Amino acid sequence: MTYDEAVRAIDSLETFRAAGPGLERMQILLEKMGNPEKKLRYIHVAGTNGKGSTCTMLAEILRAAGYKTGLYMSPHVVEFTERMQINGQEIPQDELISLVEEYLPLVLSLREEGCMLTEFECITAMAFAWFARKSCDIVVLEVGMGGRFDATNCIPSALVSVICSISLDHTAVLGDTVEKIAFEKAGILKENGVCVCYGDLPRGVVEIIKITAELQHNRFVQARPGDLAFIDASFSGLLLQWKNGLPLKLRLLGDHQIQNAAVVLTVVEELRRQGWNIPDSALQEGMEKAVVPARMEVLSLEPLVILDGAHNPGGTKALAQTMKRYNRRKRVVGLMGMMRDKDAVGALRSLEPVFSKVYTLTPESHRALPAAELAQVWEKCRIPAEAVSSPEEGVKLALQEALKTKTGLLCCGSLYLAGELRPLLQKELEEMK
Repeated sequence: MTYDEAVRAIDSLETFRAAGPGLERMQILLEKMGNPEKKLRYIHVAGTNGKGSTCTMLAEILRAAGYKTGLYMSPHVVEFTERMQINGQEIPQDELISLVEEYLPLVLSLREEGCMLTEFECITAMAFAWFARKSCDIVVLEVGMGGRFDATNCIPSALVSVICSISLDHTAVLGDTVEKIAFEKAGILKENGVCVCYGDLPRGVVEIIKITAELQHNRFVQARPGDLAFIDASFSGLLLQWKNGLPLKLRLLGDHQIQNAAVVLTVVEELRRQGWNIPDSALQEGMEKAVVPARMEVLSLEPLVILDGAHNPGGTKALAQTMKRYNRRKRVVGLMGMMRDKDAVGALRSLEPVFSKVYTLTPESHRALPAAELAQVWEKCRIPAEAVSSPEEGVKLALQEALKTKTGLLCCGSLYLAGELRPLLQKELEEMK
């Protein structure tokens, strides 16, 4: 089996959807695998936005502190192997192939028995097996969707359960209010654990999380962004100072990253309380090394080219705020594609002041919103929009427009699309040098 064949085999499971939510399928699979999830210790991270940044910061800090640290994230941006990492190194392709060869027959045999495992359940189970075999000291585990019925929620306990920013997304599955979504995400809390939550959450959301924490006998701690003093910001990163006077440099951009950093530092305090040795030097090193592809990623300063995976109203609001702060309210050219199951109108509303013109694409997915439809939504917002036929065409036209108008280019709307655009943008920028 080749690497591409292994990835295609995993992708083929996507169509075999289970009849409803639940952890029973995952528990059956893990038991057949010898329950590798029970051999590890976790920081479990849920939320609508900010999970990837929070997980990456935590993993880099723990690695800098000398711990063998696993990191599980989704979706990947460019390569499938991004989903499973140990100490910043993605799973080697040959090891992924071995996992697929070992466990896919088991998944398929369970399917024949009526246990219809999904793609994400299969990937998560294989990640548990890999992290356990590599004897990780700790795993930073990102929830896929929701929390209560997410495949990652089969872990028996967590050192800290983290709830990041919450906004409307996946409403057909998780609920049509932030309170309902908060209830699903708070489902990751385990008995007698610790819950750390995002500092800037609606009161009703905080109450839901607090009630769940109380029922699960959790120590509840809400992050305090005020403990981080803002010093300076540029497209190179953020300079901050923690409450003890510790200077921190963060390469992740945006005011929302200060909120995420406050969550991370609160988690570190709780880990220290539990006896984990995490010196201030590890905080500084980990924060500065944390980089997440397609999260306000600056691919070029001249011309300005930014790639971001924002795809829901909460994400685009944070993105718009960041662009206004760093780009001095100048409008830029947009290159955008979205999924049909996202709130396109809500997501676009925040970005109206950001764009002068938008080129729209159809992401490579059966869930994609056609480029022509997305262009029509932009036209209703009185922003000129043009649908293009391919990512290659979109990159060329959008870059030409950005150069002609001497502005910049912002690509967003979908992490899947970001994965398609990233290598194309890098290639075009390299040829422009």
